[in-house]
Amino acid sequence: MRRRAAEYRRPVRKRVSYWIWGILGLFLFSLVALLLFVFLHNHENPIQQPHSEKITRSEHFHNEGLNFTEEILSVTSYARQLADQITLAKAYVIIAKEQNNLQLAWELSSKIRNCQLLLSEAAMRGKPIKLDEARPLAEGLSSLIYKAQDAHYDIATTIVTMKSHIQALEERANVATVQSAIFAQLAVEALPKSLHCLNIRLTYDWLRNPDLQEVSNEKRNSPRLVDNNLYHFCVFSDNVIATSAVVNSTVSNADHPKQLVFHVVTNGISYGAMQAWFLRNNFKGCTIEVQNIDEFSWLNISYSPVMKQLLDPEARAYYFGLSQDPKGEGKLRNPKHLSLLNHLRFYIPELYPSLEKVVFLDDDVVVQKDLTPLFSLDLHGNVNGAVETCLEAFHRYYKYLNFSNPVISSKFDPQACGWAFGMNVFDLILWKKANVTARYHYWQEQNRERTLWKLGTLPPGLLTFYGLTEPLDRRWHVLGLGYDLNIDNRLIESAAVVHFNGNMKPWLKLAIGRYKHLWERYVNHSHPYLHDCITS
Repeated sequence: MRRRAAEYRRPVRKRVSYWIWGILGLFLFSLVALLLFVFLHNHENPIQQPHSEKITRSEHFHNEGLNFTEEILSVTSYARQLADQITLAKAYVIIAKEQNNLQLAWELSSKIRNCQLLLSEAAMRGKPIKLDEARPLAEGLSSLIYKAQDAHYDIATTIVTMKSHIQALEERANVATVQSAIFAQLAVEALPKSLHCLNIRLTYDWLRNPDLQEVSNEKRNSPRLVDNNLYHFCVFSDNVIATSAVVNSTVSNADHPKQLVFHVVTNGISYGAMQAWFLRNNFKGCTIEVQNIDEFSWLNISYSPVMKQLLDPEARAYYFGLSQDPKGEGKLRNPKHLSLLNHLRFYIPELYPSLEKVVFLDDDVVVQKDLTPLFSLDLHGNVNGAVETCLEAFHRYYKYLNFSNPVISSKFDPQACGWAFGMNVFDLILWKKANVTARYHYWQEQNRERTLWKLGTLPPGLLTFYGLTEPLDRRWHVLGLGYDLNIDNRLIESAAVVHFNGNMKPWLKLAIGRYKHLWERYVNHSHPYLHDCITS
């Protein structure tokens, strides 16, 4: 006989065993009996006192069932009324002090403390405040508030006074912000005592040792200084220890340090110290040339717009004046932005006419990898190889330049990507062909009234090298170690050059401790002069 398909079969009834039903019945009977026992027990002992055992504070609060937050928010509670009076009384304390009514201010403060004490006790014991507790305090505080109102401290006066008080606080906060910026700038510009001591010791060493000067004169004509088969780096700084860290970190991470040549330019004050330091110390056999910017006779008023600005009374008053800027533009008025050393990067072909390619390094960088591969990079016909910084919106052209001026808006894209000075590869052959220095002079002349930009060398650099910059891989140059506390460690480790741009330089006490060791490992603390200056 053919079996039916599964979907047409009769469902099988599931039978529950009799012993399961028995267990369920027994369970229900026990539950009913337990509930009946509890009900009878509670009705027989309605006011039974708890045992005389010690109870904890938390159990006491639980038994009372008082929520003090709800109590103080309740409109009908005495706690809420006292809290409102305390708030009003505090305002009158401020007004009474401003009106030199110190007696009233003291009485109000005393009543406020008593009210606060009662509120604290109520919260601790877990019981609401009673009328007989609140009445004397509320009446006393109300009497003083009425006395304050009778002294013309009405609500309107209170509002006006509080508004003026808030305005005064805002003005004080603004003044404090400006002063903080000024003091921070002074701390950045000031040379630490230990480094000033080092400069003096080295300058004295230079002046009293004719042998050092003779060795320096002999090295001036070294053929290595113009050999394009070597790798040439230039650093322009008046900071001896910072320049030393740049040189030391570069040669320490180079595959062939003896093939490196450093061209250092400093000012007349630091020249002797810089010469003595590099002549007294060995940097793995590399060649180091130190020059004095004051000896560049070609860098004069008739050639350089920056030289004109240095002698312009208005420009000197703007950058070197001592008046505090109410707009908080202290950073914009930093005299270093008018420093010839800072602008010398635009004259590299004039400084080294025989060289074909150089790498420019700021004195606040640390090199972590071999930089010689930079010299073989293809710049695709561009003059400047630099790392772009427009991953953040505020590093685009419109943030550096005044695009309301038609001279700027007619020639440049406001959304063009900015790039960084500090580690740059310059093709000096193409530089001369494009006449880059003349472009720089043109824009400096256009900005005589400081209407195109205000800050530093980057804005004129963005204009001068516009259309002539080749973007490099970001790992060549990582910035922000002088102000950013949250740079990814992996990015720092992968960087060829890390840049302490910002106010927190690694040789200052302001330095960010997380990054300072990156710089200090290349400082020769065992040098007797440096050791004596630090410990003295």
